[in-house]
Amino acid sequence: MSLTPRIAIDAMGGDVGVRVMCAGAAMARHQHEGLRFLLVGDETRIKAALENHPNLRAASEIIHTDKLVSGEDKPSQALRNGRGSSMGLAIDAVKRGDAGGAVSAGNTGALMAMAKLALRTMPGIDRPALAALLPSLGDNDVVMLDLGANTECDATNLVQFAVMGAAYARTALGLERPRVALLNIGTEELKGTDEIRDAAAMLRGAEHLPMEFAGFIEGDKLSRGHVDVVVHDGFSGNIALKTIEGTARFVTDLLRRAFTSSVRSKIGFLISRPATELLRHHLDPNNHNGAVFLGLNGVVLKSHGSADAKGVANAVHLCAELIEKDITRQVTDDLANFRGSAAA
Repeated sequence: MSLTPRIAIDAMGGDVGVRVMCAGAAMARHQHEGLRFLLVGDETRIKAALENHPNLRAASEIIHTDKLVSGEDKPSQALRNGRGSSMGLAIDAVKRGDAGGAVSAGNTGALMAMAKLALRTMPGIDRPALAALLPSLGDNDVVMLDLGANTECDATNLVQFAVMGAAYARTALGLERPRVALLNIGTEELKGTDEIRDAAAMLRGAEHLPMEFAGFIEGDKLSRGHVDVVVHDGFSGNIALKTIEGTARFVTDLLRRAFTSSVRSKIGFLISRPATELLRHHLDPNNHNGAVFLGLNGVVLKSHGSADAKGVANAVHLCAELIEKDITRQVTDDLANFRGSAAA
């Protein structure tokens, strides 16, 4: 089923502001002409930003509000005070069916809390999970979840994340049977917490689902391309994500320092520039921007707070793809199949 993508943009969220959010939406529409938008935020500022993007202006409707959720707001504060904010109105547009999905660069905890309250979780899901695509040395990116929505998870939560992550990999990566693994401190069956071992036992019996359980994976193998989906609790996942991002910045900065240390190094840089440009592209977080809250009755994506226009465009494009391929239905069907088999 193909769905017409109309996306609600929280134009006020994050560090980047209205100008970059609108520029990213415009860039996405140049690549995907069918996109339409609800731009939520201060009307005066949005109209000023649209002056440079007539293509976006023609495909957009503005929902005015000068109220926003700040980066310092706790989820509880956002739930009390966020009604009528740009984030809250963007999520409400998805709830009403006025938009197929929403993209925000705002406060992650607030976005999770408000989206969960408005959209509710799918049948069979106890907790939504935050999932993102990260680069790997394999033929495709790797899906990682949860990345911080749930700091503590039991075995049932981890199994639900695995089912949702596999459905996401089939949708976003086009994989027929994604390889799914649990992040652990070792690959032996006796390693890890009771929750991880119990989750593994349940997943080994899920042979009817369109996924392949690959056992445990250690942190140093996350980007090797050995698996397509890596599942973990939000505490471990957020640490892993920040470590990967920090390592990417470290490598980039180290190369920049090395290639500017002497005249000979600068000449070496010119010779190796095609390779270093490929590396820079691969490590640029803007090329993998956009984390989706799986398990909700609607599509909500979190863009990095400091993403540039290209990063926002990638998040918008991913949101449109998930709407068109009906990720919500795919996750719902897989969960129903899993519960049906477990009850049999």
